[in-house]
Order: sequence, then C-alpha cells, then structure tokens
Amino acid sequence: MSDSFFFSRTDLDRNRAQAVLDNALKGADDGELYLEYAQSEAFVFDDNRLKTASFNVDQGFGLRAVCGESTGYAHASDLSEAALKRAGAAVQAVKSGIGGEMSAGPARTNAKLYPDENPLGDMPFEAKTKLLEEINEYARTKDDRVRQVSASLSGEWSAVEILRPGGEVIRDFRPLVRLNVSVTAGDGDRQESGSSGAGGREGYAKFITPDAWQGQVDEALRQALINLEAEAAPAGEMEVVLGPGWTGVLLHEAVGHGLEGDFNRKETSAFAGRIGERVAAPGVTVIDDGTLDGRRGSLTVDDEGTPTSRTVLIEDGILKGYLQDRLNARLMGVAATGNGRRESFAHQPMPRMTNTFMLGGDHDPEEILRTVKDGIYAVNFSGGQVDITSGKFVFNCTEAYRVQNGKVGAPLKNVALIGDGPSVMTKVSMIGNDFALDPGIGVCGKAGQGVPVGVGQPTIKIDRLTVGGAAA
Repeated sequence: MSDSFFFSRTDLDRNRAQAVLDNALKGADDGELYLEYAQSEAFVFDDNRLKTASFNVDQGFGLRAVCGESTGYAHASDLSEAALKRAGAAVQAVKSGIGGEMSAGPARTNAKLYPDENPLGDMPFEAKTKLLEEINEYARTKDDRVRQVSASLSGEWSAVEILRPGGEVIRDFRPLVRLNVSVTAGDGDRQESGSSGAGGREGYAKFITPDAWQGQVDEALRQALINLEAEAAPAGEMEVVLGPGWTGVLLHEAVGHGLEGDFNRKETSAFAGRIGERVAAPGVTVIDDGTLDGRRGSLTVDDEGTPTSRTVLIEDGILKGYLQDRLNARLMGVAATGNGRRESFAHQPMPRMTNTFMLGGDHDPEEILRTVKDGIYAVNFSGGQVDITSGKFVFNCTEAYRVQNGKVGAPLKNVALIGDGPSVMTKVSMIGNDFALDPGIGVCGKAGQGVPVGVGQPTIKIDRLTVGGAAA
C-alpha cells in the first residue's frame, strides 16, 4: 500500500499525522491510529426480481489512547489533519496527568493468508445479476413445491493501515465474499424453508461455478423438503448428537465467548480463574486459529496489528488459556494472541474469536449414532443466545432428527437445545473422526459489533442435554 491510499488523496500528511499521534499518546500505555478504506457491494434476488443492488465506500480513522484500564477513543470519517488534531485532543483526557510507558509494538509477520486484490472487480454488474437469475430459475424448476427463492451475493474489500508511536506502520488488505441461497417449499397450507451459504477471504470465482451454486440450491431445497415432513419435537433431558461443521456455532457461543480475555479479567465469565482446571471431558480440545488460509474468520494481523495465531484454549479437557487483545493481555500479564478485533474504524478493538473449533476424535459418526437409545441428532442451527456469566444457552435447530435404538428416524421441528457451556463440555462422551469447518457464513456479535468468524467441529455425542420441544 502506498501513501496515495490514505494520504495523497486527502490533505492528511503522513509526517504530520505521525506527529499528532505521537503527541496524543505521549505518556499513555498503548494506542494506535487505525486507518481504514472499505468498499462493499450486495445483490439480492427475491420474488423473481432483483430487489437490491448496492455499492458503498467508507473510510475514516480511529485514534486510541490506553492508560491503565481506561481507553480514550475518537473516530471520524473525515481524513483531515484538523479532524485528527481534534481526536488527539479528545483522547488525551484519558491520561488525566498519569504518565505511563508505551508498550512494545506487535511482532511482525511475513504470513499472507489471502490475496491483496479487490474481489469486487472480478465480475461486471450484468454477470452478477445474471448469476442470481440463474440460481432463481434453477431452484424453481427443481421441484414443484418450491414457492419462494432468495439468492444473495455480497463482497467487501478493505485496506487497513495501523500507525503506532515512533513511526511503526502495519498494513493489511482484506477481501471477503459470500453467496447465500434460501428456498421455501410448500405443501398445502404448510411452508418450510432451508438455506445454504458459502464464502471466504478470496475472490468470487470458487463460489460461482455451476457446481458450487447448484450445490447450494440443492442443499437449501433438501432442508426445506425435509422440514415439510418434520414432526413435533419431544421435550426433556436426553442424549444429543451434534453433526459436524456448522454445529460448532454452539461451541462458539456456549464456550468461546466465555474464553475471551475481557470477561475473564473482569471475572464475569464462568471460566474465570480456572486455568489448569478440567472444564471439559477428556478428549475435548478447543482451538481458535486465525491463521487458516482464506477462511472467513482469518486475519493476517488483527485490528491492533498483532499477527493472529493458533491458540489452544482447552486441551484434552483442561483449560489452557484465553483469547487476548493487547489491553487485556497487558493487564493480565500474558501475551496478546492476535484476537483484538473491531467492526470498523468507528469501533474500539476488543477480544474476539476468529475461527474457533473442536478437534476430531477417533469414533465413526455411524458408531456414535448407534449408541443413542433415545435422543436427538442435530444437524443445523439457526443461532442462539448465551449468558456469559453463567454460560447458559438456548439454541434453535433448523434440521434435527429423532434417534431411537441407534436408528435415525423422523425429522423434527421446533427443536431447542438448552444448557450451559461448562456443564455441556463435561458431558461429551464420544468425538467423531469427521472434523469439518463451516462453509464460511459466520457473523459474531458482541457489544454491538459484528465481525466475520468461522466455526467447526466433528460429530459429537452429549450424554444429557435439555431439549425443548412441543411435548411436555
């Protein structure tokens, strides 16, 4: 990235910007100037027509000064020296006459996890709309029960530059694309839906081949037709088997958030102060890895400039560590793990997950299902809610089946899984050998900020879990 990106196009001069930064952070413990330029586009084809076509450009800066536990933060979309000086004056208030010593900058990395090129120029407008038309037509001719089809294509590309006191500069280019298909099928008065999506930090090419998008349509239709046949779910405590891949979102919500550094430093997490203790069944190993090439949750460097890493959170059931940004790592006396993330220049960084998953075991998935006497096989989730302090969660299944005497039976509707993360992890009794990551569709929310993430896991068996359904 040359100076032309953030400096030559505006009246902001690099040397004067550095001087403002150095002055604003003098006596602070940490901080940076975060510059961002982002392009994004979205196309939605719904109800047999192109309903939305948008293109946006956003740019700005965020200036942060950290002193002890306190943070001064100011941001603006105006890339000018005047705006930066106003921000510098604002963030200095956090120091309140207290002098600190600036923390050492992040380690440098030669890793490159995704291409620099902007994917938004991969296809002309006409080709993108034609693709969505083809998806719509293909889905509607697959089965006469199809009543509605919605297809969306979205992409973004951001250029990030992080300036630190003393002239250190860290740069990153970040592509991100996604294709999603939703199908609604009906039989009489009953209608059910299914969806499928895929994406990653690369161009559109891999996701728009006929095999790729037809596979997504077929999967969305399969789910919709299965749900048309679904029966009312039972309720009560029972055995639950989770399928591989996207079901790792339960792990993400029920356990992952509780392992973020801020919650543990403040001792508001159910996992606070438990490093070295058993928090899960033997064989359960949970990893957060932001270094996976091209994955949705991956970053070459996080939003503080720290290279992402492969962080072992739980190893063979023992709690090994937390996810750390620079602030919480410094206050807890540990190293930052490259998990300082922010939604945009208008937001402060905080500890966030990247790609979080449970490693595979040695059981065949069919073997796992054969051990279930009376339970549920959950294959897909729509999402859920979790309370960080207690770890209690509720998840809604979009595809689930009754399992009795080792045989997978009828599909079920209105299945909810209810429990708490720390307890559930101790009840994992079998871990499959079919580890899979999700297809690249995850978005994580925290404190009003959304960031792209990845999840994954193999098939696992949980011996007892509360299932909420239609029966008492």
